[in-house]
Amino acid sequence: MNKKMIVSGGGTGGHIFPAIAIANAMKAEFPDMDILFIGANGRMEMKRVPEAGYKIEGLDIYGLQRKITFKNLIENCKLPFRLIKSNLKAKNIIKSFQPDVVVGVGGYASYSALNMAVKLGIPTLIHEANSYPGMANKKLGSKVDKICITYDSVAKYFPKEKLVKTGNPIRKDILEMNADKSQAAQYFGLDSNKKTLAVIGGSLGAKTINQSVATFVEDLVKQDIQLVWQTGESYYNSLDDKYKNLPGINVLPFVSRMDLLYTIADVVVSRAGALSLSELCTIGKPCILVPSPNVAEDHQTKNATVLADAGAAIMVADAEAKEKLATAVMSVLNDTEKQQTMRNNLLKMGQPDAAKIIAQEIIKLMEGNK
Repeated sequence: MNKKMIVSGGGTGGHIFPAIAIANAMKAEFPDMDILFIGANGRMEMKRVPEAGYKIEGLDIYGLQRKITFKNLIENCKLPFRLIKSNLKAKNIIKSFQPDVVVGVGGYASYSALNMAVKLGIPTLIHEANSYPGMANKKLGSKVDKICITYDSVAKYFPKEKLVKTGNPIRKDILEMNADKSQAAQYFGLDSNKKTLAVIGGSLGAKTINQSVATFVEDLVKQDIQLVWQTGESYYNSLDDKYKNLPGINVLPFVSRMDLLYTIADVVVSRAGALSLSELCTIGKPCILVPSPNVAEDHQTKNATVLADAGAAIMVADAEAKEKLATAVMSVLNDTEKQQTMRNNLLKMGQPDAAKIIAQEIIKLMEGNK
């Protein structure tokens, strides 16, 4: 009989792409393994997971609305009932699919799936990518069988006997990085011999980063510096067309070939989501981090601080980005020695075998449950 696994979580690329990397690592071990994802309806996993070749079931669940508005108060009042409904659906999916193991990566759907798996006596593993645990993983820590972490600082929130430090799984194309700079330049319509800045605001985009880049993008043109600017799909249409028509400036709503983006870029401006940081560490790409203040427990600032304290990145606060981002960008772009120092420090923190290590932990759980 083929092995079966459920992977649950999502909401952002920081949860989805590591989940897919884990699934791919398990497929490498068991090519005939049947893998099912459980996500949240209306979230990006419902699109990205099928694109990766996996089946997904959706739950009608969302997270706690932290911004205080009348609409959010109403939604928060409905949340307990939605959670009950999601738990029941997750239970039915698990009983029907009969997995050998259930893996959670955080996000709205993860709690229901893992909580029901525990109650049904199925081996469970969660992965915490950030330096501060998300709400779902924090609640699940005492219940699941194994907890894989990326940062040492998160260990104090979980039972020590369940912990394994694995790092954060990243996409295969970025691990391999087979493209050369000329191929990457051709893909983006740029010159491989010119300095290039890449701006990525996370999978959903970042308003502050977009506004900040708009203040100095014309200065980049004057200095003959190229730019690949991923705005996020929700911000692309509202961006002034004049920026999209500047020479050497490529404005995109979403970049699917991140391996080519990292190849062409000399320096990257990014939010400080766990996935982005893991990728930057693995490939050693000099970076300026602008942590999002709109995340639970301000975990992106905690993530970025770890890199900044290690001399691996420069951190610019979101509230100061419009005034300070341009200076920070130029200070790195124009200093090759600083770039090399950052590159060396980043590579020390990279964990390229994370997906394989997590896969081995999953296999141990399955074998222990025979």
